[in-house]
Amino acid sequence: MKTFVTFKYEKVNMKHRSVNQRITFIGFMLTVFWISPLLYSESTTTYALVSDAVIDGISAKVLKNKAVLVNRNVITAVVNESEIPPEALTIDLPGTMLMPGMINVHEHPMIYKHDYQNGHLEASSAYKALLGLSNLQNLLLAGWTTIRVMGDADVFYAVQDLKRIIDEGVFSGPRLTGAAHYISITGGGGDINYLSPEQHVISDGLIVDGADEIRKAIRKEIKYGSDWIKIMVTGAFMSVGDNPKNVSFSPEELNAAVAEANRQNVPVAAHAHATEGINQAIIAGVRSIEHGSFINQKSIDLMVKHGTFLVPTIYVGDYYAHSGKLREQTKNDEFYLSLRASWLKLIGKAHLSGVKIAVGSDLCGPMIESSVCAREFATLIEAGMSPMDAIKAGTIVGAELLQWEDRIGSIEVGKLADIIAVPGNPLENISALEQPLFVMKNGQIIKNELGQ
Repeated sequence: MKTFVTFKYEKVNMKHRSVNQRITFIGFMLTVFWISPLLYSESTTTYALVSDAVIDGISAKVLKNKAVLVNRNVITAVVNESEIPPEALTIDLPGTMLMPGMINVHEHPMIYKHDYQNGHLEASSAYKALLGLSNLQNLLLAGWTTIRVMGDADVFYAVQDLKRIIDEGVFSGPRLTGAAHYISITGGGGDINYLSPEQHVISDGLIVDGADEIRKAIRKEIKYGSDWIKIMVTGAFMSVGDNPKNVSFSPEELNAAVAEANRQNVPVAAHAHATEGINQAIIAGVRSIEHGSFINQKSIDLMVKHGTFLVPTIYVGDYYAHSGKLREQTKNDEFYLSLRASWLKLIGKAHLSGVKIAVGSDLCGPMIESSVCAREFATLIEAGMSPMDAIKAGTIVGAELLQWEDRIGSIEVGKLADIIAVPGNPLENISALEQPLFVMKNGQIIKNELGQ
């Protein structure tokens, strides 16, 4: 086990090498990870995980002097340390705190360029899938055991193939769910709006206009494996030629989208910045609002009434502010200079009002260090959430959004053994979530830097 863990962890440091070096390395890694399920098939050993304390994702306070027992892929008990059964293999994790594996409900693991609207034209689906696999393995090592993909700028369905191959145990990676594409109107945030009209290129989003085209696009998404629908209700900040304050889809189109998805028991996530777009999407029945940059009191009241989740994706704007990395830099900078503080106050108000807020980074493609994703927790604390509530936003609340709270998101008997250990006390220093020292997914030890 140590050889496997050490070798995977060395791979994290490949981020700064050239693309050619990384692709060569990925080819070698494919050979290693192809055989990994044969070497590390599901163990019948009972593990007893022992740390300084446990955040179980449910309780208001940490649990002291507890051991978490894991057999096969599930949590079988949380017992006093003195009650560890003699047959269990104890894994001591001193100086750490155990918590559920982190859940990132808004990510694009295959978007490999900051100027993402060109990336899907410059690289094949296969190339992006290989980079995406490498990235997902790094994200798992960074403690993200579950990820919801919100469209991945791929003209095919590579992310659904990645989900399948991880589920089949061929490769190691986070548990995946989500949408293959984001659905946009002509000229919207998922379209390419900076080329001359005689150019005919495939957009990074699916372009639809009218209820019939929306229904057909949703049916195609579901046909090829999307278990979420992502719809660009408003313009976007990082795309060229559209306005995040504009509403893209009409109420009739939104209603058609949600009705079609609901008919096939697939939830809808609404990319929405503009206030009216946010409110229309909530009324239409979407399960989550992504971003919500211009929420107001009416938005908060509607989210409480309809049980709509909010995924604010705050840190991505901080990361790109004044970076010069975006083709559309001005829109991003203006918002984060002028409106960020008031937006965070509204997010805090939404939380106090009972809106369920989940962690989504919207940032960590292959060009970003995996540890950066966890900085979203600090922004939620800045918005007024307690450290414990911020951690719950990235664990049990994310699981509730995915409708998987019976399987993941907390350390409870009968749930899948997705567990990480972070150094020190994250309630006192939330940046501890950026460097987990131990990662277990589905009962399999992925990383243990403490040597066992």
